[in-house]
Amino acid sequence: MGDNTKQNTEAAVDNGGSSSELKTALSRTIGLVTLVILSLSSMLGSGLFILPAFAQEVAGDGMWFAFVLAASVVLTGAFSKSELASAMPESGGVYIYMERTYGSLMGTISGLGLFASFMLKSAFALIGFAAYLEVVTTAMDIEVNPKSIALVLLTFIVIINITGVKKIKKVQTPIVATAVIFLLFLCVMALLSGEADLSRPITNIDYLSPEMGTAAALVFVAYSGAIKVGAIGGEVMDPERNIPRGMFASLLVATGLYAGVAYVMVSVLEPGWHMDGTHAIENPIYVFAEHVAGSTVGVIAALLAIVTMASMALAGVLSASRFLFAMARDNLLPSKLEDLNPTYETPHWPIIITGVLMATAILTIDVHAIAELASGFNIMVFVAINASVVVMRHAGPHHDWNPPYKSPLYPLPQIYGAGTGLLLLWLIGANAFIGASGAIGLGLFVWLAYGRQHVLEEARVTPFAAFKARFSNATPEVSERFYTAFRAADIGRKNHLTLSEFRAAITQGLGMDLTPMEVRTYFHNADENGDGVVDIDEFLAIMQSNEEE
Repeated sequence: MGDNTKQNTEAAVDNGGSSSELKTALSRTIGLVTLVILSLSSMLGSGLFILPAFAQEVAGDGMWFAFVLAASVVLTGAFSKSELASAMPESGGVYIYMERTYGSLMGTISGLGLFASFMLKSAFALIGFAAYLEVVTTAMDIEVNPKSIALVLLTFIVIINITGVKKIKKVQTPIVATAVIFLLFLCVMALLSGEADLSRPITNIDYLSPEMGTAAALVFVAYSGAIKVGAIGGEVMDPERNIPRGMFASLLVATGLYAGVAYVMVSVLEPGWHMDGTHAIENPIYVFAEHVAGSTVGVIAALLAIVTMASMALAGVLSASRFLFAMARDNLLPSKLEDLNPTYETPHWPIIITGVLMATAILTIDVHAIAELASGFNIMVFVAINASVVVMRHAGPHHDWNPPYKSPLYPLPQIYGAGTGLLLLWLIGANAFIGASGAIGLGLFVWLAYGRQHVLEEARVTPFAAFKARFSNATPEVSERFYTAFRAADIGRKNHLTLSEFRAAITQGLGMDLTPMEVRTYFHNADENGDGVVDIDEFLAIMQSNEEE
């Protein structure tokens, strides 16, 4: 199967299949510890290696508190997401919740907004890669253009994602763990050096100033992985208990690391450490390591940052592209975006689109603006998550809502999260509103131009049972014709079909007069585990059985 099967369960949502089918398709093998590790591996990266200097530029020596303030807003989203995920543990995916709460228009807007957020965060990681690469090449007396190297790396990342390298996340986890251990080691060295002034980060700090709020909004993107555990809800053991626990545990650890490292950096570094002329530096950990342990350790820190940022971008392209893939499966985007590459069985068009947009962002958008846009999209998502719980709880007697986990102290966390989120959007400035307007405008355009009629058309297509009837009780000659048509369409010779191969088998091989939307809907019904391919033998066996759908 393609590597997307267990990377992002948003792609497993099937319009035609039932939730019970999906629950049995994905085995629940992920425990609490693994869940926390997966969440942390998607969070700890740019938040540690890039954002401290940006936050210092805005909030001054109290910038460590900006991470705590941002985490308090994320916490409310974790409460709300836990309630939503426990009610729909097989689905995952914030945009799915938005669609079920507000309809396909909001699903389109939130899906594209989430895609933009992950895409921009990945672009942000490559900018950090370029900054730390410059440190290493300077130390080695080599002249290169770091941004050009970052674009070359992006090209390789796109190719790697298309060719379907397995277990990308498992490669990322030990890399991030090594980086965290290294940073903790630097912090211990700083505290034992005798240089640290632990009173500086808390002296003359206005914790509730607009500048602190702006810094909190800026670093918000660092927590984008906190609620990501819901995306693999269908694979989590005892999801009603472990999903909330996983979110809160990973959020607590990440907040402690962000705020702790930032606090030590401020206490040991000289005033103005975060500036390079008129703008904030993009390699603060190198400056920290060089000051604490010398230039050699500083270069080692830069090398570690390069590997970490590259792995974050690699996994980020994977995650971002799956939003487009999942939306196409829900008929909100053209079917081309859900079709898998016949050789590698990965959604190559979403991956290519993600890579092109990342390159555009790196070349045309200021790094500070990228951080603001990515954070702005994430804040909007958290506001929407909190609002969804309120809507679900008050949907009326015709909508049953009794999830195993319910947010404590309702509705206080939801009010705080939504209200504070809107305030942070206002504080972050014009870029947040530009991003919000762009996401809403693009989502509305896509829904009006494509999603609306295709979502409605699904209700008018021939039922899957009628399609299955064409295969039932077939003679041996007809059965052989089915097998011949399906195997002829199997370009990759892997005994399963992608959407385009399935379409060729049905319409060309068997000559069935079906519309593209009918074929697409039947493919979704047959693809029970949502991995984008249909097993030939299993499909034909089910189709020719006498069991009722």
